[in-house]
Amino acid sequence: MTASGDTAPKTTRPSAIAFIPARSGSERVPGKNVRVLAGHPLLAYAVETARQSGIFKRVVVSTDSEEIAAVARHYDAEVPFLRPAEYATSTSPDVEWLRDTLERLEERYDVFAIIRATNPFRGPGTVRRGYEQLLATPEADSIRAVEPVKQHPGKTWVLADDGRTMRPVLDQSHLEVAWHAGQYQALPPVYVQNSALEIAWTRVVGETGTREGRVVAPFLTEGYEGFNVDDEEDWARAERLVANGRATLPLVAHDAYDGGASRPS
Repeated sequence: MTASGDTAPKTTRPSAIAFIPARSGSERVPGKNVRVLAGHPLLAYAVETARQSGIFKRVVVSTDSEEIAAVARHYDAEVPFLRPAEYATSTSPDVEWLRDTLERLEERYDVFAIIRATNPFRGPGTVRRGYEQLLATPEADSIRAVEPVKQHPGKTWVLADDGRTMRPVLDQSHLEVAWHAGQYQALPPVYVQNSALEIAWTRVVGETGTREGRVVAPFLTEGYEGFNVDDEEDWARAERLVANGRATLPLVAHDAYDGGASRPS
């Protein structure tokens, strides 16, 4: 309470927008963004994750496909415009469509998150945890999801040109016991990024020409939060995880997408 008895003003939270990238043309899992898992397209779980987190003023899907756009709108995401084809190739860096989208939107936001459809077991609680971590780490430009590596780079090798011998990728000549000769538990912890979540201050896109900026804080994923559908084997595993109850999908409140057949003309 203030001296006059009034309630102290609430701290203004940064304005935030969620982006869900969903280009067409996936090669390893054809149509994966709209492929149905447990009754709904994969995209639906990302939209619901963003919406249910309660963080974002808008949830925007970036796609080059009218089909994907229709699915996104069915689940109440926005598709204000289609992504230009030159930013939707298999080699297009994310910063291209991200910069283009931020410039074309009529509003400006302090923070953006990238919530990919290919991580179906990351729910709204994961996003809230990451958002709070960014706000609590003022020195960071962004947070990025990471997890401990299973195959440590200290045990990786490159072959000589003739293929007859090999050497460690990382120089270990200064070590008393080389990493490749030690037990995993004795090696320094190393983390690999996964695609579960990225949250950054919007300013970093213009200032650094990147989506993550110069100082990145690690967001440690838990359980199956970092599970990514990258190929058909991953898809089959995702179905098994759902079927046996080992992983949980975000709750989707909408009716299943039916291709628009039930919508009024």
